[in-house]
Amino acid sequence: MTTAPSPSERHSAPKVRLRGERSPLASTALHLTLVVASVIAVFPVLWVLLTSLKPAEFATTTDFFKETTIENYTKLLQNTKFLTWFGNSVVVAGLTTLVGVIVSASTGYAVSRFRFPGKRGLMWTLLITQMFPVAVLIVPIYNIMAGMGLLNKPAGLVITYLTISVPFCAWMMKGFFDTIPREIDESGQVDGLTPFGTFWRLILPLAKPGLAVTAFYSFITAWGEVAYASAFMVGEDNLTLAGGLQLFVNRYGAQWGPMTAASVLIAIPAALVFLFAQKHLVTGMSAGAVKG
Repeated sequence: MTTAPSPSERHSAPKVRLRGERSPLASTALHLTLVVASVIAVFPVLWVLLTSLKPAEFATTTDFFKETTIENYTKLLQNTKFLTWFGNSVVVAGLTTLVGVIVSASTGYAVSRFRFPGKRGLMWTLLITQMFPVAVLIVPIYNIMAGMGLLNKPAGLVITYLTISVPFCAWMMKGFFDTIPREIDESGQVDGLTPFGTFWRLILPLAKPGLAVTAFYSFITAWGEVAYASAFMVGEDNLTLAGGLQLFVNRYGAQWGPMTAASVLIAIPAALVFLFAQKHLVTGMSAGAVKG
């Protein structure tokens, strides 16, 4: 007959740690790591924000709260063409987002649902176009836009940005549409809907997460791009925000006050778009990655 362990034996027995349970030391190390990572991520943004609120003579110092002022913002809005650059960027980013969503969604649905000659070649083309860096494409795209008379025009930038966003978004939307049952298309055909009617009335409402990711990616591509905007647009009245920021830097130095103030104002629309689309981003990207 077995005997129950004595109280001293019960206290001396090592504690068995459950799966997923961390020791106090490991938990402390994990939290410290997360704190350090958070500080590293937030520090550059906080530095730019605080620098934009300092006078020019204190721009490169670490004394952030000595003299807080909004002078940099007032000078930026009154003495530069920031509002013109902002308007140009809104037009370019808005058109890129609208056209990018339409083209990517229709392309993704077509390759997901239909069989047609050249389908495999089209998918390979969309994939290969993402392999080339911007530096390689600037010269040929510049020559194409010059031949079409689209240099220094918003339409030229919109077309250029679509060559970046559409291939990736079309692949993602194709994977997203693959997760939507084909029975929905068949039910639409039974009800007398055309293929476009099925796509517009039945499929697109179910594809909101994917459309949100496509819109977000297309907007960010056009809003923050620098290389093409600098190469294709000249003249202060035609610049976008990316090109306008470069005017604050020359061989003699940098105007940190206006430049950081402009950076803060540029980040606000991107943050608002992210907040609007964030609830769909994880769902859309994970669903689009299920099938390729």
